Amino acid sequence: MRPRGLNHAIAADAAAAIVRRTIDANVALHERVKAGADAVVRAAEVIRAALAAGRKVLAFGNGGSAADAQHLTTELVGRFQKERAGFPAIALTADTSLLTSLANDYGFEQVFARQVEALGEAGDVAVAISTSGLSPNIVAALAAARKLGLQTIAMTGRDGGEAGRLAEVHINVPDDCTARVQEVHITLIHAICEIVEWGD
Repeated sequence: MRPRGLNHAIAADAAAAIVRRTIDANVALHERVKAGADAVVRAAEVIRAALAAGRKVLAFGNGGSAADAQHLTTELVGRFQKERAGFPAIALTADTSLLTSLANDYGFEQVFARQVEALGEAGDVAVAISTSGLSPNIVAALAAARKLGLQTIAMTGRDGGEAGRLAEVHINVPDDCTARVQEVHITLIHAICEIVEWGD
């Protein structure tokens, strides 16, 4: 049985146009974001200094941003480009039993804040990733992190929303298209990982 939504063929030239349009928009947004490189450097320096002091990174996001949070922590715990000791980093998106329990008992707005409260300590780094900057669970987790004395970084899209205003370091990708913002976020995560590893 054919899945719904796949009933119409797309012509090869139309498909190729989508590919070209996607790449052109991606490149253009990357170029626009170059002007905000200082925030990316600051975020990397915050993470690097915290790790050097024996602290840890807690990262979180929803949907594609959850995958980006896990990508970041994977590069830190494993390796990005060179062999080194693993860095302590936890994706608060990865434990499905915990996430569903917290959502059931406290509401989805608290799924990250509760983990920040349980796992975070002053001097740790909370990295919030949100293409809108408005997700209630992201905002709640950043507020909890600030209250506990964690250093806070937000990676956002659009105008940054409340998440951008709450974070000490705000990396903004100023675009309304979620897909394009996520594409740039992963590029910037890679840049952060390279800076963190540099000279290690």
